[in-house]
Amino acid sequence: MSDRHIINCHLHLFTLDNVPKDFPSPIVGKLRNKPHLINFLAKMLKGVAPQIERLARMADVGRLGTQEKVLQRVLPHYPDDTQFVILPMDIAPGGYSEAPVGLREQHDILAQLCRDEKYAGRLIPFAALHPAREGAFDEFRRCVEDHGFRGLKLYPKLGYYPYHPVLMDKVYPYCIDNNLPVMTHCSRGGVYGKNAAGVWGEDLGAPHRYIPVMAQFPELRICLAHFGGSDEWEDYVAGIDPLDPDARIVNWVTMIRDMIKSPDYPNLFTDISYTMFDFEENLPYLDIFLKNDALRSRVLFGSDYYMTKQEDLSERAVSMRMRHALGDDLYYQIAHDNVRHWLTGDAT
Repeated sequence: MSDRHIINCHLHLFTLDNVPKDFPSPIVGKLRNKPHLINFLAKMLKGVAPQIERLARMADVGRLGTQEKVLQRVLPHYPDDTQFVILPMDIAPGGYSEAPVGLREQHDILAQLCRDEKYAGRLIPFAALHPAREGAFDEFRRCVEDHGFRGLKLYPKLGYYPYHPVLMDKVYPYCIDNNLPVMTHCSRGGVYGKNAAGVWGEDLGAPHRYIPVMAQFPELRICLAHFGGSDEWEDYVAGIDPLDPDARIVNWVTMIRDMIKSPDYPNLFTDISYTMFDFEENLPYLDIFLKNDALRSRVLFGSDYYMTKQEDLSERAVSMRMRHALGDDLYYQIAHDNVRHWLTGDAT
């Protein structure tokens, strides 16, 4: 493995067996398990309802049946020495039924995959945690101490604030004691809890909700995934009213930028996963953002596979276009140096 290889900080391998059958609703749950019907609808509604086509592409990967088969779909898009941070999901505590294959088994299967000599050193497993799940902290500790997992995955839109007592009292101190980074969802889109749709669900994981966490645990390395999300980038480009004092905290791109540039949050990071699949629109702005020293050192490369199957560009296309546009030095800074810093705490 070369000294400056790619580390994709945001990858999913979970399958539809790890997703509750009633998520996000019983009707959609039934539809995703009927590939012929969903593909027929996608074909009939092509150009009219693109979300159906996107769901069809994503469900095609989710139906592969094993995490290894999902991994084998993404490996050809990257050099042989690429490493991947693997992020499980625990959706059930968001108000849904338990998945056919539950979180503990999902973690165990991932651990077994990491031990497979074919993938030696290539996978960096994180453990998913929903603080409302009974025994959540114990399961997290089991993954770290028994399986060697190397970080924590949070998803507040599933119904909790990032300063939930279980996190503040147990999980974050444990992460600090064991030098474990945190990856957390931070865009208005994505998965949501049954009673956390809309504005309230978005607010659960808004960037400013992490300020109390960082105030109490300044050494905790947190990555706010997606850099706010594509919709927020679009709003940012449309303009931020300089005469409105609240405008900079309404837009998540600006809020995340301001927080990272502040000396108050030295261990705050963000990644560009999924957001960069709106490539032509967002790449020029990323290039400008990275001219700031603080952002250049704390923006991470990630893709969000296989959620990206909803989009037209492939993993390889986005990664190679980004490398071409940014140049090797800057590309490898966000795709290796910064990710390594977030993972280990060692700046290079």
